[in-house]
Amino acid sequence: MLPQTSLLTKMIRQVLLSLYFLFAFGISKAEDRPNILFLFADDWGWGDLSCHGHPYVKTPNIDRLAAEGTDFQRFTVASGVCSPSRTAVMTGHFPARYNIDGHFAWVPSNAKRGMPDWLDPEAPLLSRFLQGAGYRTAHYGKWHLANDMIPDSPTPAMYGFDDYGAFNCSGEQMPWHEDAERASAFIEESVKEEKPFFINVWLHEPHTPFHTVPKYEWRFRDLDRADQIYASVLSHADDRIGELLDTLDRLAIAENTLVIFSSDNGPARASKPTELTLSYDTATGAGWGIGGAKGITGGRKAYKGAIFEGGIGVPFIARWPGKIEAGNIDEESLISAVDLLPTFCELAKAKLPEDYRADGVSFVDVMRGETMSSRDTPLFWKMGAAWPPQKTKPDHWVSWAVVHQKWKLVANKDLSHLELYDISNDVAEAKDLSRENESVVKDLLAKLEAWHTTLPENPTGKVFSKEREEL
Repeated sequence: MLPQTSLLTKMIRQVLLSLYFLFAFGISKAEDRPNILFLFADDWGWGDLSCHGHPYVKTPNIDRLAAEGTDFQRFTVASGVCSPSRTAVMTGHFPARYNIDGHFAWVPSNAKRGMPDWLDPEAPLLSRFLQGAGYRTAHYGKWHLANDMIPDSPTPAMYGFDDYGAFNCSGEQMPWHEDAERASAFIEESVKEEKPFFINVWLHEPHTPFHTVPKYEWRFRDLDRADQIYASVLSHADDRIGELLDTLDRLAIAENTLVIFSSDNGPARASKPTELTLSYDTATGAGWGIGGAKGITGGRKAYKGAIFEGGIGVPFIARWPGKIEAGNIDEESLISAVDLLPTFCELAKAKLPEDYRADGVSFVDVMRGETMSSRDTPLFWKMGAAWPPQKTKPDHWVSWAVVHQKWKLVANKDLSHLELYDISNDVAEAKDLSRENESVVKDLLAKLEAWHTTLPENPTGKVFSKEREEL
């Protein structure tokens, strides 16, 4: 029989050894499966960052992300407007697969455009995949995968989120400025529970109405009124992003958290000189209207609502200390919003359903330093656009687009007018190369037409409000 002291020593050694392996395993597991904080702004133009050279907007916290991470300058979203762009993020699919080609509005408008009234909660969802992999999931801020004017639409709780606070959804509308506060509290709870987290923080800014706060107006008191309003709302959003970064630092989890800042589409601009007046939104309240919209695209053609790069080419900055190169600028990699789901799921080691096929690809290797200057997997866009071009919106005529390899083909609604751009080398889409590359045009048009045959004619699933019965 062992002496009591020897037995105690042996037990202590076993406990310490067990703790060592548990600690080592936990660290390895944490490093392999980062927390994910996805900051998704609303109408934030590529040029609306001080690190992108904006003449008066100041964004020190987003600039910090760029200094500590990589600025991917060729990222595009899946639509020039809100709801379809967000659909692509959540599903990893082109939004046309769900007949979501425009923003969700009130029921008669959705019906007129052949759209559902909300994204099907039974669709494959990023949040649900990560939830299944053991992540705590939350959504704070704008929703717009339904609309607050459709009271029987599902809340974000039906889409795989453990917690949410949102606006542009049914039910109670979270005040737009509480996004960072709510997200910080969720982060603290996740740390206490020792679980990884995935959080959408979908910022209101700089969508209209512009909700100004005196503190931020004062920062830009020397500007003209419209510029002052625009700069102040961006500054307010940047400060809230700073609050979230401070939370990660305070809890000592910044090194194991992937933070991404991006936008759902390019900046909104009035199509003609517009007086600065107050407007009202049923979800967020009163604020300044489109006359205060001063967003810029960094030389990209067109604005919000277009499939040219000014409408879909948006900021995309990723920080993950030790994994993503700090202070790097990637001007080549053609990555897309439909790539986010496979990328996040790979990082989270989330098992995808056998019958699920993303329209995008994982770009984990790109975040770690590789480049993807051409795409083997095509990207497609579909949205309504007027033809012939309107005088007030000369670059908002594209209804169809496809990117494959280094080429981008754009087309009007009936495919009677086509233009071709070397998108890898001409982000401004300044030179139409269709006449010199007829074989490329023919090939891309065939791909576009083949993709069109895969799209549903009408929405399916439980995606219609009871209000449809009254139409």
